[in-house]
Amino acid sequence: MNFHTRKWVKPEDLNPNRTLFGGRLLEWIDEEAALYAIIQLENSNVVTKYISEIDFKSKAEEGDIIEIGIEPVKFGSSSLTLRCEVRNKMTREVIITIDQIVMVSLDAAGNAKPHGKAKIEYVKNRLSD
Repeated sequence: MNFHTRKWVKPEDLNPNRTLFGGRLLEWIDEEAALYAIIQLENSNVVTKYISEIDFKSKAEEGDIIEIGIEPVKFGSSSLTLRCEVRNKMTREVIITIDQIVMVSLDAAGNAKPHGKAKIEYVKNRLSD
């Protein structure tokens, strides 16, 4: 699992219990999944189609630094299925896991668009010398 993004839990991210609001965390995860899919599918027009069961394992509190991990699970003809784990950067305690986030590549008209990808590619390998 690659952990590319870190977030600092601030007062505006908290729920009435003074812990990280789940909706805020899901917003961050959805954004991270979209960015990952955009880069992998080389298409800035992607949408979230499906998010599987969300399993909250522990809480995050104000001042915690969390990191969001994303890894690919499967390439479909127009989709990319991802797995996500969020953990506390300092303690490594898992905060949340999501087994499937399905992102779909779209054309200009908003229809599913085949992407032709079958494996993970790294931007550095796409650049010519």
